[in-house]
Amino acid sequence: MIRAIIIDDEPLARVHLHSHLKLIGGVDIVGEYENGFDGLKGIALLKPDLIFLDVQMPKLNGFEMLELIDDLPSVIFTTAYNEYAVKAFEQNAVDYLLKPYSADRLRIALERASDLMQKPEAKKRLESMIHQTHEQADVLERIAVKIGIRIKIIYLQEIDYIEAQDDYVMIHTHEGKYLKQNTMKYFEDHLPVKSFVRVHRSYIVRTDNVAQIELYEKDSYQLKLKSGNPIPVSKSGYSRLRDVLQF
Repeated sequence: MIRAIIIDDEPLARVHLHSHLKLIGGVDIVGEYENGFDGLKGIALLKPDLIFLDVQMPKLNGFEMLELIDDLPSVIFTTAYNEYAVKAFEQNAVDYLLKPYSADRLRIALERASDLMQKPEAKKRLESMIHQTHEQADVLERIAVKIGIRIKIIYLQEIDYIEAQDDYVMIHTHEGKYLKQNTMKYFEDHLPVKSFVRVHRSYIVRTDNVAQIELYEKDSYQLKLKSGNPIPVSKSGYSRLRDVLQF
């Protein structure tokens, strides 16, 4: 018997899945959640073999949720958005159900999932897909970070600056600072270009938080944020800042 949980914000979609699973058998639904926050708690508590996961959910979507899980179970994605299926799922041999789906299609997905549970490379494929989808995302609107068992959503207007920390970044906000496993290059590429500028190899600042810029030494500058924090600015960073702020 496969122990599974459902994470989907649509009540009718959960009912649809339940009805098909009753016909097929072999799956014990041990938890059901309507959002990614509760879903993460359920995964940590119940440690299921399989997740039926909706891709598009408010506040925390399926990919943002998976990024925060340390030990990934098997996943069958459920989605109404065909572009996700074509770009990510098939490329990585990770199964998905395109809504609305039939019981026969669900049976095939379960057979594949059951087979993949025995293969160590399946987890690597899933991790690869999450990474690729993350890299191909459009402009960020929010950043999800994990603090113990709690999830914090950081909206862009809350960010003062981002600082490199080896393989991580430290996101500084007016409330505090939060560690995130991502590269500076990722944030440079995915934050809105008019709102955030990489002023130094180790710093990205929110432009409307800049209070003043001054010459620090030859070919290098220093800026002060409205919060009072001094930030080093490289020659190339100064040039990028000038282009955005037009001074």
